[in-house]
Amino acid sequence: MELTLEEYETIRLIDWLDCTQEQCADQMGVARTTVQAVYNSARKKLADCLVNGKRLEIRGGNYQLCPDGGNCCGKNCEKRGCRRRRCNNKPGGDCNEDCCNI
Repeated sequence: MELTLEEYETIRLIDWLDCTQEQCADQMGVARTTVQAVYNSARKKLADCLVNGKRLEIRGGNYQLCPDGGNCCGKNCEKRGCRRRRCNNKPGGDCNEDCCNI
């Protein structure tokens, strides 16, 4: 059974880090309905592997790595948790927008 990186990421954000689907969608840069579909697919695959003893591989998917080391303000890249916080690490000044810290 193959789990895509997007499916893995939804499981990590929602089940492991307790993000809401909206926070997950914000982090991944997709619509909440897309997250819901990807998450449902991932859970079905995980359940199939657990119940039927199937091998699970995580690979593939459609993703983009954060450019220039990732900047929390703008690209949502250096996120480390689901709590909201002020982001003050924007190059050249302060960032006044809230970032989901994932």
